[in-house]
Amino acid sequence: MWWRLIVLGLMATPVAAQSPIAEVVCVPREQLLARLKGADLAGAGLRDTETVVEVWTRTSGDWVLVQSYPNGLACILAMGEAWEAEVSPPA
Repeated sequence: MWWRLIVLGLMATPVAAQSPIAEVVCVPREQLLARLKGADLAGAGLRDTETVVEVWTRTSGDWVLVQSYPNGLACILAMGEAWEAEVSPPA
C-alpha cells in the first residue's frame, strides 16, 4: 500500500515524537506533504487552538490521519484502508 512507502521513506530521517504511541512518525510538514502527493485532503479540523488534524485519502481507499503543529512538524497518527467518505448510519 502507498502509505507503507510513506512511512518507510519518512523513517529515514525521523524526528522524535512527543507521544506515548511508538508508531507515530513526525517530520517537517513539507516533507510529509511531498510524500502524500497524489492523495486528496478528505477533511480537517482543529484538535485544539494550535493543532490541526487532517485525513488524506486515495481513490484506492487507503487513508492517512495527519496531525500538524505550529512549529512546522506533522505526524502520522494512523493509517489504513477501505476509507468510505459517505457512510449511512446503521438502521
